[in-house]
Amino acid sequence: MNPGEIDRYLVNQLPDRYSLARSAVYKRMQDLGIVSAKVGQRAYITSQQLQLMDDLHRFINQGGSAAEFIEARGLRPQSGNNGSGTSGNGSDLVGPNDFGGMLGALAELMGRMGFGQPEPTQYFETLENAARNGWLFSTSEVAGLLDLSPQEIKGYGDRFSEAGFTFSRSGYRKNGEIAWKVTKRLK
Repeated sequence: MNPGEIDRYLVNQLPDRYSLARSAVYKRMQDLGIVSAKVGQRAYITSQQLQLMDDLHRFINQGGSAAEFIEARGLRPQSGNNGSGTSGNGSDLVGPNDFGGMLGALAELMGRMGFGQPEPTQYFETLENAARNGWLFSTSEVAGLLDLSPQEIKGYGDRFSEAGFTFSRSGYRKNGEIAWKVTKRLK
């Protein structure tokens, strides 16, 4: 931890952070195996646990579920659980830093600001290459490519078509996002 970094966060501030009901925050903490530490009358979680909660929140907002997130990250409560399915401190459930998620968010923001706007037909070439080479795009990559929000992609279900290509849900990417296989529709 760097000097000046906060290592613990008040649990009672999490509902505002995620715009969720308190019960929903506690359900997510339970799903992730995060147990808060009490200091006096206040409950805290660590910065690693907060990062995990942030990653889950992003994943759910991109169309996933808590169960899918836990499976994609390989997060399972360890044998030192307390009988409720949660471990003592939750630190054994922290996955790697979500660098891919951060890059996706940065690319989305830059796209909204008009940076790096491709030629109008360039995305057809990208989709053509993806179909030909079997590349799998993350939800945020598909959203950026088609100029849609991740929530719109989520609303399409497991399969949708756009611009002469079919997008089929095909597992998960390394960063925990849903992966999409691109195929070219036949005439």
